Amino acid sequence: MTDFKTFDTERLILRPTSKEDAKFIFELFNTPSWLKYIGDRNIRTIEDAAIYIENKMLSQLEKLSFSNYTIIRKSDNAKIGTCGLYDREGLDGIDIGFAFLPEYGKKGYAFEAVEKLKNSAFEEFKLKEIIAITRKDNFSSQKLLEKLDLKLEGIAKLPNDDEEWLLYKIKA
Repeated sequence: MTDFKTFDTERLILRPTSKEDAKFIFELFNTPSWLKYIGDRNIRTIEDAAIYIENKMLSQLEKLSFSNYTIIRKSDNAKIGTCGLYDREGLDGIDIGFAFLPEYGKKGYAFEAVEKLKNSAFEEFKLKEIIAITRKDNFSSQKLLEKLDLKLEGIAKLPNDDEEWLLYKIKA
């Protein structure tokens, strides 16, 4: 595998998610907030998580040089969440997304990590625009997207999903 870009902030490291993160991904993808606001990815075992990482995250990383990043707190090397740039089926554009283990919420980590990734999307990966989707009832996600200067543009629908998602955008 090629060496892909890792990013640093004052308190965090964002590095491409690898199969070594399978236990963490299994835990994150099965938190109540992930299941409610992002959706069930049918990750029932650590092996399922490793397969998901290989098929979804690493394949996109190889193709586009960006994908999902595991967020690690520098002070103790704890894996606290993920953020990423996703070429998501059914969306026109690259989607920025994020999720954190519940115990790491409300500490400013999401803004710190996602702002770094947003800026890197424009500066490192030369994207012209980023989109984001969130559920209508996910007010904390909406607040973060607005703090990151993404603007509400309308509604998005995803294939095989009855949910109407709020669609946000920002241009470089």
